[in-house]
Amino acid sequence: MFDYKQVMVIRTDLEMSPGKIAVQVAHASLSAAENAKTKNNKWFKNWWNEQQKKVVVKVSSEKELKTLKNKAEDLGIPNRLIKDAGLTELTPGTPTALGVGPGPNEEIDKVTGDLPLLGE
Repeated sequence: MFDYKQVMVIRTDLEMSPGKIAVQVAHASLSAAENAKTKNNKWFKNWWNEQQKKVVVKVSSEKELKTLKNKAEDLGIPNRLIKDAGLTELTPGTPTALGVGPGPNEEIDKVTGDLPLLGE
């Protein structure tokens, strides 16, 4: 049983290639984990020791992504918004993904629990 998780939120409206999505998810995961390590080391350590459960969900707009970031901030949940460097498919500075957590499942679900999985 896993009590901690990290959720990456990806924008589908950008129509990124599968490789681009994979890289943005990786950026979001690593950046948010580093943030959690600093902001809430207990959550980070518990998640790390539970094999680092990760989930990828989707939104269809920049507005939705930023609303989720604000909600995570309001709840004190470590997170990180990813903006693309613009070297391949997107304009520099385009918000592409959001890493939420790691943290307790019930806390993370307050931000991302209603979102569909990326593959759905």
